[in-house]
Amino acid sequence: MVHQIEVPDPNDAESVGRMFLRAWLQTYPNEDAGVDEAWILEQRGSAVTAEGIGQWQQFIEEAIRHPELVFCRVVRSGAEIVGVLCGRRGAVVTLGPMYLLNEAQGRGTGHRLMGEFQAWAGDAPIRLWVTEYNERAVQFYERHGFKLTGERELWRGKLPNVRMACDLVTRSEIV
Repeated sequence: MVHQIEVPDPNDAESVGRMFLRAWLQTYPNEDAGVDEAWILEQRGSAVTAEGIGQWQQFIEEAIRHPELVFCRVVRSGAEIVGVLCGRRGAVVTLGPMYLLNEAQGRGTGHRLMGEFQAWAGDAPIRLWVTEYNERAVQFYERHGFKLTGERELWRGKLPNVRMACDLVTRSEIV
């Protein structure tokens, strides 16, 4: 199936929320970190509530109104949303969230999505947080020019995140 990358419509907010929660449930369970389905639902279950859907809708509307400052793309497989990449421009560009459901990975879609994001970012340095034990994501970002900065955080007391950064020089080396 061909994956289409496009700017979402505010009416996609509910589908984005469902995909977001599903991606968390696929990605983050980790016995060593004490992250299980119940914890994920406690932390991210709001993505499928009226409030969470409203937040996605507001973000999508902001991206449509201010595309120079806010980036949002979804990945569609037919009518289903199977991925998302968002970001914001400030002093640096912040990437996140970026998720592709397991069934959408390994087909070059993430590479295409990252290419669109890096083109949008232009010359600006890009920063992101990634969960340390999500080795597939860390390797994906490294292939796209990101390097670990040494910064760390423990998100909500459980999720061990590391900071990665990429600048234009690094991006031009991988093209």
